Amino acid sequence: MNGAATNPDCHVLAYAGAQVKKGLDTAQKLGTQNFVFWGGREGFLTIHNTDVAAELKHMANFFKMAVKYREKIGLKCQFLIEPKPKEPCKHQYDYDAVSVIGFLKHYGLENDFMLNIEPNHTTLAGHSYEHDVVMASAFGMLGSVDSNTGSPDLGWDTDQFPMDIRNTTLLMKTIIEQGGLQPGGLNFDAKVHRESTDLEDLFIAHIRAMDTFARGLRNAVRIIEDGIIPGMVKNRYSSFSHGIGQKVEEGSASLEEMEDFIKQNGEPKVTSGKQEKYESIFNHYI
Repeated sequence: MNGAATNPDCHVLAYAGAQVKKGLDTAQKLGTQNFVFWGGREGFLTIHNTDVAAELKHMANFFKMAVKYREKIGLKCQFLIEPKPKEPCKHQYDYDAVSVIGFLKHYGLENDFMLNIEPNHTTLAGHSYEHDVVMASAFGMLGSVDSNTGSPDLGWDTDQFPMDIRNTTLLMKTIIEQGGLQPGGLNFDAKVHRESTDLEDLFIAHIRAMDTFARGLRNAVRIIEDGIIPGMVKNRYSSFSHGIGQKVEEGSASLEEMEDFIKQNGEPKVTSGKQEKYESIFNHYI
C-alpha cells in the first residue's frame, strides 16, 4: 500500500528487491531485451507522514542494486522506467518524462535507464498525447513506447487501443527523427472497451491499432521527406545560425554581449508563430 522502493518499512523494500532479483533471473533465462520498472505506489498520499528526500534516495539505491545485479549475472537488457502521475497513488514521484529524467540525472543513473512512455499516462499528467515521447527523445532517453491511448476527460488510466492517426503521426515522426527505438519498440498495452464483448472486437482492435501506427509511420515519412514543415521550423530558428545567435547556440555568448547587441539593434520585432499554418499543412498529410 505504501510503495515498494519508497516504502517506510525496509522489510517491504527487501521483499520488492527479492522479487526484482527473481524477475532478472527469469529475464536472463528468457533472453529479455527490455525490463520495465513502473512504480504505481512510489509516491505519497500526504506529506504529513512522508520523508520525501529519504524515499527518493531509497528508490535510487534500489535501482542501483538492480543495475549491479544485472551486471553481475551478465544480463544484456535495457532498463526502462515508465512515468505516471497518479492512480493508484496520489502523488507519484515518476510524474512525467522530465520528472524521471531529473531523478535519474540527480542520482547518476542516466546511463543505466531509458524511458518507456505510455501516452495514456502522459495525458493523465495534463500533457498532450505526444508530449512525453518528444521530451524523452529530446534528452536522448526515449527507449520504448506503450502504444495506447486514453480519455483525457477522465482521471484514470483506460488503456484504450490507439485509433487517432494524428497522434500516431506525431509519435512516429519523433521516433524516426531519433533513429528508431532499438532494442525497445511499440508495445500494445491496451484492451478493448468493457462493452466490446464479441470475440471479433479483439481482432478488430489489434488490427486497427497496428494499421493506425502504420499509417502514422507513412505520414511521418512523407512529412520528413517533403521537408515543408521541417523547413519552416528551421527557418523559425534561423537567427541562431549566425552572429550573436550562433554564439548562443555554441554556448560561447555572454550577458555583456547580449547587452551590446540590444544597444545596437534595439527592440526585437514581433514574429508570428503561424500555428494555424503549421496545423493546416500537417492536416494535408493525415
